[in-house]
Amino acid sequence: MKTRNFMRLVVLLLMVMEMASYAAAGSEARKGTDRRPHAKATFDALKPLAEQGSAVAQQELGVMYRKGEGVRQDYAKAAKWFRRAADQGLAEAQNNLGGLYATGLGVEKDYVQAYKWFTLAASRKLAAGRDNRDKIAGEMTPDQIAKAKRLAQKWKPVEKNPLPENAHAQ
Repeated sequence: MKTRNFMRLVVLLLMVMEMASYAAAGSEARKGTDRRPHAKATFDALKPLAEQGSAVAQQELGVMYRKGEGVRQDYAKAAKWFRRAADQGLAEAQNNLGGLYATGLGVEKDYVQAYKWFTLAASRKLAAGRDNRDKIAGEMTPDQIAKAKRLAQKWKPVEKNPLPENAHAQ
C-alpha cells in the first residue's frame, strides 16, 4: 500500500508541475500550438513507473496516448495502458477503457466489453462509469446486457500489472 501511495504522490506531483508549466507558458501554449510544454518529460517520467505496474501511471500514459500529449496519438496504445490499470481496479482506467470499446477507438467496437468496464467503474463509485453504462445500455439488447453483467461479476482485479521483462512498449 505504501508503494501505491508513493506512486500516486509522484504522479500527482508530475501533474502539478505540468499544470504550473502550462500556466507559466507563453501565449503560444494558450493558443493551442503547445498545450503541454513538458508533456514529453512527463511521459518519460511516468513510463518506468507504468512499466513497473503503477496503475495510476498506466492510466496517465493511456490518457497521454489517447490525447496525443507528449507522444503521437495512438488509441491502441492508450487501450493497452488503460487495460493494465483497469485490470488492477482503477475506476478511471475502467471507464476510459469502456469508452474505447464503446467507440471502437484502438480496439474493436464491443458494447458488451464497454458495458462491463463501465459497470466495474460504477461499482467503484465513479459517476461517469454509471452514466456511461446507462447511456450505452440503450444501444444493447437484453442478452448483451446480461452477458456484460456476468462478465463484470466474474472479473477479479490483479495485484500489480507490470510489463513482462522483455516487453518494450511506449
